[in-house]
Amino acid sequence: MDFNYSEAQDAVRELALRIFTDRATPERLKEIELAAGEEGPIDRSLWTELAGAGLLGIHLGEEDGGGGLDFVAACLVIEAAGRTAAYVPLVETMIYGAAPIAHFGNPAQRHAWLPGVSSGELILTAAMAELAGEVVLPGGSSPATIASAQSDGTWVVDGTKACVPAALVADAILVPATCVAADGSSGGSGVFIVDADADGIVLTRQMTTSGRPEAVVEMTGVTVGEDRLLGGADADGAAIVTYITEFATTALCVMEAGVCATALALTSDFTKTRVQFDKPIATFQAVGQRAADAYVDTEGIRLTAWQAASRLSVGLPASAEVAVAKYWAAEGGQRVVHAAAHLHGGVSVDRDYPLHRFFLLTEHIELTLGGANENLRRLGRILAAEPA
Repeated sequence: MDFNYSEAQDAVRELALRIFTDRATPERLKEIELAAGEEGPIDRSLWTELAGAGLLGIHLGEEDGGGGLDFVAACLVIEAAGRTAAYVPLVETMIYGAAPIAHFGNPAQRHAWLPGVSSGELILTAAMAELAGEVVLPGGSSPATIASAQSDGTWVVDGTKACVPAALVADAILVPATCVAADGSSGGSGVFIVDADADGIVLTRQMTTSGRPEAVVEMTGVTVGEDRLLGGADADGAAIVTYITEFATTALCVMEAGVCATALALTSDFTKTRVQFDKPIATFQAVGQRAADAYVDTEGIRLTAWQAASRLSVGLPASAEVAVAKYWAAEGGQRVVHAAAHLHGGVSVDRDYPLHRFFLLTEHIELTLGGANENLRRLGRILAAEPA
């Protein structure tokens, strides 16, 4: 099997790295942070440039206004975003939103939403976690949110989602819900494309460690048309939820690989120039050992993330690979950024120095769609279910 990037994927990688390196500089990130309003930091000029370069829809079909490439190509763009900690909702729009619409949506749904993603006119996301009282519950195949069928073919959605990324800037949110037929019988689950500003929706900002706000999305009597049920009445809602979870988790792992690569590079540069006892601290054995361990973790994150991405990209089962990748991204990512902070000493707490953004983004990625222990349990369930 050939694990090299294709010529087209290499071109995407080089283009994405150039745009993010040129545009998402530490100075620009600080400017975005200082100018951020209630919706949180977002670099709309960078978003427009990514759209103009054809990168936002690189994984979508040409008939949908995209580049006709695959999930690996999308992950190459996302990895470049991780390397710079850029403030653009890439995973939310490209993977949480556009990817399931492209895979499960009918022609009318793809035509309605995907060209706007490719052009940068639309920002999408998905509401995967439920809020039960003050407890956030991971999404599953039986959501607590209810979608009630009406006699005129519409649906009425009621429920509360939590930790919805980019909800404050999104145009639409994919909402998993348990479907209830007009006669009161259960109709399984479905995923609905809901306008973020629809009547009956209240968004409440939730702060995160990274400064990238999420939101509680409260839906009370939100009416959506029958055309907003992703894939139509015959679609398998549980399969869509699994698809979103696996693809989004893998994309976040790839992003973490980019985050750790830059944290490690910053540490390498710093330890080679920081002098103690008339020697660069990189020459000290303890420093070298700590940096070497961080390098091993970074490679573990990168390799497991790309293994999951490559399998998903060609339609192979990847539940175990996704769980392994998320464990490495969550556990190994923490080790990498903590090593980077320790080796930087007091410089690491200076918010004018870029390392803190990668530390905080790692914290955010770790807690999104399940932490290390949750993914170990998931992997254990997968292994236990395999025949002896």
